[in-house]
Parts: sequence; structure tokens; C-alpha cells
Amino acid sequence: MKKQLTIKRLISLAKEFCKIESETPNKDLFGVTDGKAVGTYIEHKFQNFINERYEFEIGSSAKGIDLPGKSIQTDIKVTSIKQPQSSCPFKDAKQKIFGLGYNLLIFVYEKTDNPETGTTNLQFVSCNFLDKARTADYTTTYRLREMLKDGANQEDIVAYLNDRNIPADEITKNNIAEQIINNTPKQGYLTISNALQWRLQYGRVVKMIDTIDGITKIIDKVNK
Repeated sequence: MKKQLTIKRLISLAKEFCKIESETPNKDLFGVTDGKAVGTYIEHKFQNFINERYEFEIGSSAKGIDLPGKSIQTDIKVTSIKQPQSSCPFKDAKQKIFGLGYNLLIFVYEKTDNPETGTTNLQFVSCNFLDKARTADYTTTYRLREMLKDGANQEDIVAYLNDRNIPADEITKNNIAEQIINNTPKQGYLTISNALQWRLQYGRVVKMIDTIDGITKIIDKVNK
């Protein structure tokens, strides 16, 4: 009987997966230029990699994330080092301030095709695990934390939310401002752009050299 997947085991598996895939020529992705197709391929391959070793709950479109198990709650993101970003469903405006509500496991690759062998080398140059508490927008949370230190009131917070074009009506913004005053947001480390879907950018995390509680650097070939 397979053991139950844990966050610690997930991180260990991600490290092992990156090493194996970086050293193994890949015929399936040769000539593929669609980043979404590469991402989907790697996500499924990693889920199969986990499934061979551990018991875990598989995600669905209804659940919204790849690994929805109560003790895992993690979405898998795969992106190119050329532009490390992806999208995720928009649930409500508070996600930009208090986080997405789930963890992220971010694989960042550099893809090189070899015409002589008809294979691709996917070199995983970065892999990071972000606790859900760190998945808010960097600039928004940084400024809000500074404003609270400076004694900002609810009107000040609402004015800032308006300046940042937070996608919510005035009643919702007032409710969010009240929550911010009563519960100081943690510093986020994503760049989140407003859209019908959130656009998540991971450049800050990839280039980060500081040790931050809630961010695990699993693979880092970018800063070496």
C-alpha cells in the first residue's frame, strides 16, 4: 500500500523529478513551441511520477487546482525561464492581498531542441514551493503593510485600493479595507496582474537569493 503524500514528500519528489528530466532527452516535446502544451505535458508527467510512489487526491476543473488534498492544497505551475509567468482562475479581489488560497509548486525550464537527435533537453533551472501565505501581490502587500505602520485608516486603504484598480465595487473594497486593518496581510512575492484570469509572474521568486519563510528553493541554477 502506498504512503500518503505530504508537503515534505512533494518537495523531495519535485527535486528528484527535475534532476531526472533535466538529464533525460525528450522526444515528445521536440519542435513544440507552445508553452501551454509543454506545461500541460510536464504537469501530467509529474502527477504520474507522484502516483507511482504515493497516494494523493487528483485535481479536477471543479476543484481548480492540481493537488487539492486537504493537507497538500497545491497547484502545479510550469513555465519557461524566458518569461516565467502563467495564469490562474480569478475568484475574488482579496487574492491579490491575502494570497490565492493554496500553495504553488513552480517549475521553470529552459528548452533546447537538438535537430541531430530529434530530441529536446528540458533543463529545469528553477523550482520553488510557495506557501499559500506568500502568494499575494508583492507591491500591493508591501505598500499596505507600510501604510498600516504609518497609521492608515479605512478611507486611506480604500483610496489605495482604488489607485491600484483592485477589481471590486466600493462596498467590497470597504469590506476588504476593514479586513486589512484587522488582519495585516503577509508580504506576498508574486506579481499579479488584473485580468479575467489573474496573470501570475514569478521573476522575483526565481531571482530571489534571500531566505524567506514560506518559500522553499528546491532547484536554483539561475543565481549560481
